[in-house]
This record gives sequence, structure tokens and C-alpha cells, in this order.
Amino acid sequence: MTCSLVPLTVSIVYDNVIVHQTVTLCNTPCPPPGDTHLKQRTVPHSTHKAFPSARKLSPSILSELTVVGVSSLRDTLTSRNHSRDFTYARAEYLRGRVWIIGLIFLLLMPFWVAIDVFQFPPEVRQYTLPGRVVMAAGLVALLVLTRRHSTNVFFARIAAGTLIGLPAAFYALVLFVIPDGNQHNLIGYSFIPYMLTAMLSIFPFTIIESAIAGLVLLVLQLLSQPVTGTWWTAEGLQESWLLAALLVLALTANYFHLGLLQRLYREATHDPLTGLLNRGALTRAIDQLLHTRPRPVLSLLMIDIDHFKRINDRHGHSIGDVVLNQFGRVLRQSVRAQDFVARYGGEEFVVLLQDTDKASAMQRAEHIRNLAQNIVIENHDNQPVQLTVSIGVTTFRADDTLDTAARRADERLYHAKQTTRNCVVG
Repeated sequence: MTCSLVPLTVSIVYDNVIVHQTVTLCNTPCPPPGDTHLKQRTVPHSTHKAFPSARKLSPSILSELTVVGVSSLRDTLTSRNHSRDFTYARAEYLRGRVWIIGLIFLLLMPFWVAIDVFQFPPEVRQYTLPGRVVMAAGLVALLVLTRRHSTNVFFARIAAGTLIGLPAAFYALVLFVIPDGNQHNLIGYSFIPYMLTAMLSIFPFTIIESAIAGLVLLVLQLLSQPVTGTWWTAEGLQESWLLAALLVLALTANYFHLGLLQRLYREATHDPLTGLLNRGALTRAIDQLLHTRPRPVLSLLMIDIDHFKRINDRHGHSIGDVVLNQFGRVLRQSVRAQDFVARYGGEEFVVLLQDTDKASAMQRAEHIRNLAQNIVIENHDNQPVQLTVSIGVTTFRADDTLDTAARRADERLYHAKQTTRNCVVG
């Protein structure tokens, strides 16, 4: 019986490499095990030196999805693995949400005061009215400070926690001062823990951050049960179960919310070929650092790949993409966590070094230049592709903006390319 073979190709993008898994199948009854033809090829065709991560590619798509899922859970569980640029973006997002919700709370304050007057007896109002005043003052201070500290990451987190903590503290005050036999007065206030728990899903909190806030609200709800007379009753257990269910929903929303924010932010701020920051994201990050007080010592490396057009012309654009990808990987491995690396455009890259003076920046630039010329890349014919870079170095002065510092570094880069190339000028 003749077997007509039909090729089936599945394309997978892995670590910026397109890998094609081609399985040749038979359109007649299957041959014995072991006769199925399986082959693998990569595009562009190159050795594993060009794509060392291709060796780690598992043939199981399920295992790849598992890795992605674990990475996503890790990035939404805590902020420990967040990049510095995303941390700034999340802080800005938190700050915007805090300002809007805080303003809504402040505008609703007169209506809440009217409910207090209508709901509570005079002996309770003598505590709740000052509590409302403190809460209103806290919201006003929160709105003002949120505007002033727009680039402070730590303050953004504190502001979001304070926004949830103020109503929770007022509810605790009500539970403490309300006299026995007046449990019906909590009818207009017992919803506060549920409202605040649902609010957790509005903010791009990590799962641990939301879980801590949710557990505090759950304890607050349990403390209200002796006041309402529902402690250890079916009604009380139902209330606790409902709040716990809301917390689980809020944590799920945080997972998707923060995960989606990370993906959208990466697509908007990162170069798809190299995985480095793009020019716009780098500009925003530097502007934030320039407005930080005290201002850190910043040095800028402007890097250009020598004769990149010749590489494209001789070896093809696919090999040119390999060069960009591999050099981007070298740059990521050559800097610290607090530094920024970006593809500035074409074959030009920028590295921003924090707390680094001119001498240290020159040493780092020389280290990068040396690593670049030792990168081993082979073209489609297994011939080596020579890679060198030229680097211009400058340190930000007291009155420098990004434009002035970048112009000075670019002039030194131009000087390096006009002399010998494959050198550092500072």
C-alpha cells in the first residue's frame, strides 16, 4: 500500500525566534510506530550559537504554556520581579485611580454626614462627626499629596492603602462607640467591608497586597458580628462567606488586571525584536529620574553597531535581526537592575547608568564594546559575521536635560565612528 505523505507545519515564537515544527503525516492508515517523520528547522537557519535558547525548546506546547502561566502568576503575586520601568508605570496608574476614587469619596462626604445625623443618637454623633472631619481632611491631604508626588513609587502604594484604610477606620470607630441595643443603626454602614473588598479589584494590586487588605477587612467584618448579634449564627457565617467570596473574586480580578496591564505596557514600551525598552519609554524613565530629589548621578551611553547596513546587504536582513537580538541580549546582561537599556532606533542603542560617574561609565562602555566584538554569529552559509560597536559616553550635568545630554553623547559617538570605529569616546 502506498502512503501519500502530507506535511503539517506548526510555527511557534520562542524567545524572539520563529521555530517551525514540521510533522509529516500519512493520509492512509498509519504506518507502524517509528516510521513517522519528524524534523525541526529554525528561521533564520543558523547554528545554536546564534540562538542558544533554541536548545531549550520543548516539543510539548503544554509545557510552554505551563512556563508562561507560572511566570504570569509570579509577576502578579508580588512586585519583586517587576522591572523598574513597569514599577513606575504601575505607580502612575495607582496614583490616577487613587485621585479619582478619593475625589468621589470627598464629594459624597456631605451625604454621609447627613446619614450620620439621621441614623445615630447624639451620644454617638459626638464621635462620628469628628471622625468624618478627620476622614475628609485625610482625603484632601491625599488628593494634594498625590498630585505633588506623582513620581514617588512608595507613596503611590501608601496612598492606595490609605484610601481603603480611612473608611475602614471610620467603620471601626462606629463599632466601638455604638451602644448596646442599637444594632439597627449599623444598617447603613455594614456594607462598608463589602464595598472596600470590591474596591480592591479597581486597583492594579498584586495578589499579596490585595490578600493582606482583604484579610484586614474580613477581621473587621468579624468584629462587627458581636455588635449586630450575628456572631456564630447562620446569618453571621453567611456574611463571612459572602465577604470571603468577594475577596476571591477581587484577587482573581487583580490577577487578570495586573497581567493585562503588564502585557499592554510591554507592547507599548518595548521593542518587539530585542525586548529592550523603546525610545518613548526610555524618555519617560529619564524624565522621572531627572525630577527625583536628590537627583542621582546619571551617565548615558550612546551605542551604534558598526557597518550594520553592510551586514544586511551581505548576509540578509534576517541575519541583521539576529545581530540586533544578540547584541540586545548582551546589553541586558551587562547592566544592573537599576539601569535602563533601550533600542533608540535602527541599529542605535542607549544605556542609562544610575549612580555612575564618568570614569565608571567609560569602564562599563569598554566592557560592552569588548563583549560585542566577541559575539559569535554565523550566517546562512555558516560563515562568521563580524560585529563591533562604537560608543559615545557622557555624564549628566546639573542643568542638563535629556536632549542636551543625548546630543553631547551623539556627538562623541559620531567622533568615534569617524575615527577608528570599534572604540569608546567620552
